[in-house]
Amino acid sequence: MAASIARSCRSVYRVKSHAIFTKTSSFHSSPSKRSGLLLSLHNRGLLKESFPEHAAQAELPDLLRSGPQTVYCGFDPTADSLHAGNLLAIVGLLHFRAAGHGIIALLGGATAQIGDPSGRSAERERLSPATVEQNARGILESLHRIFTHHELHFCQDPSRLGRLTVLNNRSWYKDWHVLEFFSEVGRCFRMGTMLSRHSVQSRLKGAEGMSFTEFSYQLFQAFDFYRLHQLHGCRIQLGGTDQLGNIMSGHELIHRKTGEEVFGLTVPLVTTSMGDKLGKTAGNAVWLNPDKTSPFEFYQYFLRLPDTSVEGYLKLFTFLPLAEVEKVMEQQRRDPGKRIAHKRLAAEVTKLVHGKEGCTNALYHSNIQALEQMSDTELQELFREAPFHELFLDPGTTVLDACRRAQAIPEGPRGYQMIQDGGVWINHQRAANPEQVLVLGQHILSNGLSLIRVGKRNFYILKWLSM
Repeated sequence: MAASIARSCRSVYRVKSHAIFTKTSSFHSSPSKRSGLLLSLHNRGLLKESFPEHAAQAELPDLLRSGPQTVYCGFDPTADSLHAGNLLAIVGLLHFRAAGHGIIALLGGATAQIGDPSGRSAERERLSPATVEQNARGILESLHRIFTHHELHFCQDPSRLGRLTVLNNRSWYKDWHVLEFFSEVGRCFRMGTMLSRHSVQSRLKGAEGMSFTEFSYQLFQAFDFYRLHQLHGCRIQLGGTDQLGNIMSGHELIHRKTGEEVFGLTVPLVTTSMGDKLGKTAGNAVWLNPDKTSPFEFYQYFLRLPDTSVEGYLKLFTFLPLAEVEKVMEQQRRDPGKRIAHKRLAAEVTKLVHGKEGCTNALYHSNIQALEQMSDTELQELFREAPFHELFLDPGTTVLDACRRAQAIPEGPRGYQMIQDGGVWINHQRAANPEQVLVLGQHILSNGLSLIRVGKRNFYILKWLSM
């Protein structure tokens, strides 16, 4: 399964700006499984708004019960990686796919050069075509990994998954002339409606105003929906709550040109504990690509969430049944100090984004800077099976002394030889000289901790006193 997706992904570099990869699988679930999908997503807190409100509440459930539908969500490559704020929309798509519906992830190779004004107080910096193409490759990497990990680790029977398609909207804009586009698309919109959008009003009232380029963005996203509707039968668009105005524009264009009804659904925006939007604009992004946020740092973000947020995040970001979420929370309430819910959340989301290997790396591998930022309790939580020793630091303490006091090596010549043979690491650096005196900042971190590893998985934590 993973190999087939990888082969398809490689084709993107041979045929630029067209379908990146498409995967189809048969659907055998009963209509009853699909009919409860919206209710399930609502109970998880994953659905925020629907449009048109009444039609979506009455007609959309019937549409989903009638057979597999196609749902799309767009991702503009304004950075070379997606972030945790985007992950919620991806999880929403995966819920639809798990229920047998087709999903489309649309890369905005064209619209990224325009810049979506939604949720912004100032215009985006203009990106060159080369930068957008490079960013699109980074986002493709995020999507490829997440879709693959979802199939491998969260689906009992991948053959029941709906169709998966990833496209780049540059494929249908690159040959258009501006006069042709505005002649065909622009005449379907009314200025009063466009000006009334919240994203437009908030910018017009601001000191910087709004450029025509930004103002025209909603036409392009609307046409994306229309194009996917025409070519792929897509009738549902998914996006963050800040995308509702753009979704409404797509509905208006499709209704004017075809008379058919389409629908929009929004997922809540991910915010910090202070209520700030989580993302690259706010400068607090938790990136999905490991070269920008390591699996360890990613795991730690979810592990350190406030207690008040963890239940909601378990419902939003994981595929755990709600009954199991309740069981995890009950365990947490019985013994809050073990942070069972936090650990389950961090492990589930890290496994989705970085796979089982990435989750293992998050647990057992990190860098010195990350270790220095951790408290004694956090380090014990991360290496929960590692013996923990509090020791007084004597002058001239060597690597051999530390390993023996931690009971990490055998007594006598055998333990000495293990160090010489390179089998011991201290703070993720090999310590091959048994007679080396411990050095502050290298063997002993600024928080007074030493993490000893013998072999691949045997960890020992030392807390040095009287430093």
